[in-house]
Amino acid sequence: MVSSSKNTNGKMQEALDRATKGFGLDRETALLLAQHAPTGELLRAASEVRARGKGKVVSFSKKVFIPLTTLCRDYCSYCTFRKDPGQPGAHFMSPEEALALAEAARRAGCKEALFSLGDQPERIFPEAKEFLARRGFARTLDYVAAMSELVLSKTGLLPHANPGVMDRAALERLRESNASVGLMLENVSPRLLREGGPHEKAPDKVPALRLRTIEEAGRLSLAFTTGILIGIGETTAERVDSLLAIRALHEKYGHIQEVIVQNFRAKPDIPMAAHPEPSLEEMLRTIAVARLILGPEMNVQAPPNLSYDDFPRLLDAGINDWGGISPVTPDFINPEAAWPQIARLRRETEAGGFVLRERLAIYPEFLAQPRFLSAAVRQRAEGLADGSGFAREDLSAGAVGAQAAGTAG
Repeated sequence: MVSSSKNTNGKMQEALDRATKGFGLDRETALLLAQHAPTGELLRAASEVRARGKGKVVSFSKKVFIPLTTLCRDYCSYCTFRKDPGQPGAHFMSPEEALALAEAARRAGCKEALFSLGDQPERIFPEAKEFLARRGFARTLDYVAAMSELVLSKTGLLPHANPGVMDRAALERLRESNASVGLMLENVSPRLLREGGPHEKAPDKVPALRLRTIEEAGRLSLAFTTGILIGIGETTAERVDSLLAIRALHEKYGHIQEVIVQNFRAKPDIPMAAHPEPSLEEMLRTIAVARLILGPEMNVQAPPNLSYDDFPRLLDAGINDWGGISPVTPDFINPEAAWPQIARLRRETEAGGFVLRERLAIYPEFLAQPRFLSAAVRQRAEGLADGSGFAREDLSAGAVGAQAAGTAG
């Protein structure tokens, strides 16, 4: 028994050493660390790997959240964002509403327009189909592309669309106006689609469909944001498998600019209201494993508002990005969890020994590669970026507006 324990500890130390030195973790080693490594050692290893690739810089994006529609054909058991027609909050934003919100954000110094919306509502709701048809669109995916083009041309904000599963045609059009696009993988396990699972009534959460979207974006050289959602009933092995699937796609195409580790939060009006939330330690351990699997160069993000006052602890686990923070709009996906003010974010980040930098909707290393941006988006992005590819610090809120107006077509 003692011999077995010593053997396991020896393997674990060897695994931590290899991970820290930058050797890619295989599934067996990743599982060993995820399930058995002492938390302190796991976090130290992840922090060392982060430091090697990212130094002391931690970034965020000043954004506006544009909830283009709350209608959605999926019924995920943890979601409060989606609505059916007739429910309070059910809405399809008009072009005028979307543009007005973007204009307010421009005046506040935002540089990213995050379009978030339900998945293919026109497939099941006549109301959605009629709204789109009145404006000359057949699909919500076509509408979000048109709104991205409108916001880019009129305000100069850099769109980042997160509309759910996308086919090649949708990605090709979004590429013309978006600095990056996003789709949370959430998890690769089809088990979560079974009866009683969180994705039982969510046809767009089939893992193969989401993986196909991410791969198609890679073929088109679209800077891409994805990630995992923890605490919805998945196992540790399924988390590891999801991270390995993301890594495999990035190794093939080099297009995944950030990976988010997001924690489930229970809310009163959802089927999973009584479902236990992942603990802070579980969150920290998952982030650390993500960093060790994905390596020093990947941008690893965790939403600060979903850890409430404990959010500075996330820095211990190897993140180098806080995601989008809005001075204009709440987090419509988690409206009960306010984003920390940017001043507090800076204080806490600097207290941890880091430097906070504002980035754009595309990370500096992706901005530096011509293949990732259309000519129209590159023109705007380069006007907002400094020599290092981060957001220009000399742009006041008014100057951002003037810069955008000066580059708008």
